[in-house]
Amino acid sequence: MRKIHHRFTKLLAAGCAIAALCAAAHAEDSAPSHEAPYPARSLTIVVPFPPGGSTDVISRLISPHLSQSLGVPVVVEMQPGASGMVGAAAVAKAKPDGSVILMVTPPILSSNQWLYKKMPYDPEKSFVPITDAAVTDNLIVVPASSPVHNLAQLVALGRSQPGTLSYASGGNGTSHHLCAEQLKKESGIEMVHVPYKGVGPAHVDLLAGRVSMMCDNVSNVIRDVRAGKLHAIAAAARTRSALAPDVPTTGEQGYPELLASVWFGYAAPAATPPEVTHRLQRAIAEALRDEVVRKRIADLGLVVVADTPEHFARFIHSETARYRELVKISGAKAD
Repeated sequence: MRKIHHRFTKLLAAGCAIAALCAAAHAEDSAPSHEAPYPARSLTIVVPFPPGGSTDVISRLISPHLSQSLGVPVVVEMQPGASGMVGAAAVAKAKPDGSVILMVTPPILSSNQWLYKKMPYDPEKSFVPITDAAVTDNLIVVPASSPVHNLAQLVALGRSQPGTLSYASGGNGTSHHLCAEQLKKESGIEMVHVPYKGVGPAHVDLLAGRVSMMCDNVSNVIRDVRAGKLHAIAAAARTRSALAPDVPTTGEQGYPELLASVWFGYAAPAATPPEVTHRLQRAIAEALRDEVVRKRIADLGLVVVADTPEHFARFIHSETARYRELVKISGAKAD
């Protein structure tokens, strides 16, 4: 009887130990994690330029796909001003948890730092790259009412009527600005810079003939060129644009170094965890690979690019060096 009781006691103790271990394991599994899974709430894409440009269009095209992929609402928020620096500064101060990201272009991360004495953020330290999204070349365009039909005629007009030509840009430090400044330096003509808070307002005055020319993204001007509202006199690229194959390049017209391309991408506030930026990169790349999205972007004159954060970081570094030389050559200043 004592032996049976002893065995029963040992079995009971073992059972209790097993039960305790199971309870502990269950408690560990069910306990809330200290690190919330990403994404924990909605995602805001800050576009630091006015509505209507490529930055706006690309972000709105991919936002529904991002929402589906990440499982949270995605909001596109416009914060224009100061060549993109207003929106960029706001994102630089945002919590680095992947809930707010920034649409970036050359001025924001590569050229503004060489044009402005002071900036509200550090282009190299305030952000971590997520991915490049697309790239496009620029067309030099004039109003349909202009007597100019090529670069030679534009330069001749500038020389015969000094101080009468003007050019529009989407802001200081944009590719529009630097492209025209480089043309001024290489041709020796003078043109008055008229900066706007984005391409939308600039196009209004360009179409109305209140400014003489603009060097803008193919994607921004191709519709008006095809409609006869603007006349494209040159492609600021090494090869002709597939969307405007009849427009000769700057090189064909005697200005081989007059090149202007624009890239678009996304960045997050500094200190955003690598696992978050890589998760965002995968989601953005997936959205850009969508057949409908890719076609819409191609129709705008853009080529889709969606590489890793590491690749985008190296690209930005090389572009920053390129813009430093371009600003130095052109003598352009924004202050």
